[in-house]
Amino acid sequence: MQTILKEITDVLDKVDPQEVETAIELLGSGKRIFVLGEGRSGLQGKGFAMRLMHIGLTPFVIGESTTPSIQKDDVLVAISGSGTTSTIVSLAEKARKQGTAVLGITSKADSPLGTLASQVLVIPGATKTGNGKSIQLLSTLFDQTLHIQLDYICLELSRKLKVSNDDANKQHSNME
Repeated sequence: MQTILKEITDVLDKVDPQEVETAIELLGSGKRIFVLGEGRSGLQGKGFAMRLMHIGLTPFVIGESTTPSIQKDDVLVAISGSGTTSTIVSLAEKARKQGTAVLGITSKADSPLGTLASQVLVIPGATKTGNGKSIQLLSTLFDQTLHIQLDYICLELSRKLKVSNDDANKQHSNME
């Protein structure tokens, strides 16, 4: 367990604080936030969208039947550890062509996703394609650090928006 915690800490220490701050500013500037990811990245993205809703923002998850069309003044958060997942890259390109800001979250800035994004947030954790080193399977290290980084972004957004824990709790589902 200590090795895993050290891996996570080591990766988080390598994340560029300026990229994080730029991501926070971009997310705070959009009318709505659309989240896109496949597999475990997509699952982390759904958790991120939920937390964005809790702090009063308007998120949607690409691929859900209730997701509206994305517009020019929205923000697309496209997540791919490798930065090469064809669906993610293709939809991010489509969003960029219509003028939507794209925050690409990947382990490689020079990947197709990293190079086409308006802003990139590099999380240099190991991925299933072999980027980085880890004792853990496939993209586990990327997924873990992604989750923590996205929660940190939500925390900072909540502070900027002056959303308290009580405020966020009022947005939490009451149909459980």
